Amino acid sequence: MDANKMDTLLQEQRTFHPPDDFQVKANFNNPDIYESALRDPESYWSEQAQHLSWFTPYESVCDWNPPHAEWFSGGQLNAAYNCVDRHLTDGRKNKAAIIWEGEPGDRLVLTYDMLAREVNRAARMLKDLGVERGDRVTIYLPMIPELPISLLACAKIGAIHSVVFGGFSAKALHERIVDADAKILITADGGYRRGNVIPLKANADEAVEDTGIDTVLVVKRVGAAANASMKAGRDVWWHEISQSTSAAPLAAEAMNSEDILYLLYTSGTTGKPKGIVHTTGGYLVGANTSMRSVFDLKDDDVFFCTADIGWVTGHTYLVYGPLSAGATTVMYEGSPDYPTRDRYWDICERYGVTILYTAPTSIRMFMKWGSSHVEQHDLSQLRLLGSVGEPINPEAWMWYHEHIGHGRCPIVDTWWQTETGCAMIAPLPGLTVTKPGSATRPVPGIDADVVDEEGNSVAPGNGGYLVIRKPWPSMLRTVWGDDERFRKTYFGKFDGVYLPGDGAHKDKDGYIWILGRMDDVINVSGHRIGTAEIESALVSHPAVAEAAVIGRADELKGQAITAFVTVREGVTTSDELVTELKKHVVDKIGAMARPEEILFAAELPKTRSAKIMRRLLRDIAEGRVLGDTTTLADPSVVDVLQAQYKEAD
Repeated sequence: MDANKMDTLLQEQRTFHPPDDFQVKANFNNPDIYESALRDPESYWSEQAQHLSWFTPYESVCDWNPPHAEWFSGGQLNAAYNCVDRHLTDGRKNKAAIIWEGEPGDRLVLTYDMLAREVNRAARMLKDLGVERGDRVTIYLPMIPELPISLLACAKIGAIHSVVFGGFSAKALHERIVDADAKILITADGGYRRGNVIPLKANADEAVEDTGIDTVLVVKRVGAAANASMKAGRDVWWHEISQSTSAAPLAAEAMNSEDILYLLYTSGTTGKPKGIVHTTGGYLVGANTSMRSVFDLKDDDVFFCTADIGWVTGHTYLVYGPLSAGATTVMYEGSPDYPTRDRYWDICERYGVTILYTAPTSIRMFMKWGSSHVEQHDLSQLRLLGSVGEPINPEAWMWYHEHIGHGRCPIVDTWWQTETGCAMIAPLPGLTVTKPGSATRPVPGIDADVVDEEGNSVAPGNGGYLVIRKPWPSMLRTVWGDDERFRKTYFGKFDGVYLPGDGAHKDKDGYIWILGRMDDVINVSGHRIGTAEIESALVSHPAVAEAAVIGRADELKGQAITAFVTVREGVTTSDELVTELKKHVVDKIGAMARPEEILFAAELPKTRSAKIMRRLLRDIAEGRVLGDTTTLADPSVVDVLQAQYKEAD
């Protein structure tokens, strides 16, 4: 982020205190919690762990051997038991667990009793298909009830689930299947997106070629319009085998606290996505705790997280967090503007949503549309708002506060990542004075700071690297199959200190302002996409010799993808080639990776050691004064690119 924008942020003077009535009733309203949890984090986390049901009590809270941590060693539990089974005897049996709304308007409410039956049935189905404890199950589904049911079924029998977002291409799905060495794939014939059918089964058919997948379990979501084909001996229909499978109670596997619960792939600075490993006990403690602390969850709340379960936000705050706390969670299949731009507000009104958790990208889109769509609906039951996915600009924060929360709902702006498992920097709504645009301070039990190049804490008013000094329960344990990459990526700069890869600034009150990625990862509408992955996709096209990808500031998406491309000798550049290259990237990765713009360049700015200077390309794309060009092998390349970019603009 440039200095002028940072200065503007730090001049933000507006502050918002927790409403008195909210503070009195808040789960966390003792200000001493911050200091006591920081002073003795093990006692704090052990106290939070008591909110879960353990088959075998743990013997130690945390064993820290940097960069590896073991939490709640000796303890045994099961994530599905904690999310479903235990609620059958705690008074929630007939309470709504999942309220689902499909894009075409179909609806389903699953009580905890109904959810338990469906999870038991799905767990038996997986067992009958040969899935055993420790096997990996890749899940490639739209936002339908079978998705959370599949996660919980895997957890119940001790299988490791690996969800792949339905927007990813066949190639991206294939890479993740191969890396996880998955045994079976769960998919659907198709899905819906703004009235169109997404061909999930066709993508799955292509993806499973030359993999270890010998069974594909297929949910019938769309029907004939999906035009899905079934391969005899490999593909089985979910609805057909479920008819003959019992939904009777099934004992949950007793999992060791450090047994793996799931893998979730996230982009890195190299082309290959990283399989982030989360374990059962620590992850569930983190997810459950943040529901009660950051979201102040009460038993009568209706929680609406708008994220897709294909991303970590959906894992933690649509499935494991709300359900482990016995909440009612709302799940929506479609986009916020289909068939009309008031879809979210209609859902909030009809289901009595009390807590809404969405992304700044969506909020900026709502701002652009105007408040008339909101004003058509009664949102008086909302009591808390949340923001996730990227830093929220103060203007969007204020619009959210005024038009959605009507000035009475605290806003929890949360910073966290796939790797952290749950919210790490966020207000406690009953305690924290908030500032528009700031995630405020680390939540209790988290030792986060902003440091300089040497790892020293910066003074208020300065910026640097965001770091987390001490382990926390829901931290990633490693990168699947590549522990060296885990060490190098997250603990390679500062010994024993976790480096998330984000820059941050500390203001005079010690509040943290997240500035975004410091590495070559672009955050587009909350989706983290590695530049190397997009560059690799572009270079795989026969017309492309070289490509450099950067994220430039975008008012709506946060960042937009700009690609600078050098074509092979003899290739003629054209608008048609631009369209073809964009489609090529979509085919290789998925629609979220489509470049907003592609600029052809005879040469790219490189150092004398042949490293592409993406910093200068970012300056060009955002119209800034160029930084230092003395290390370039040929500084004139930048002048040519600047002229080209202005002309294209």
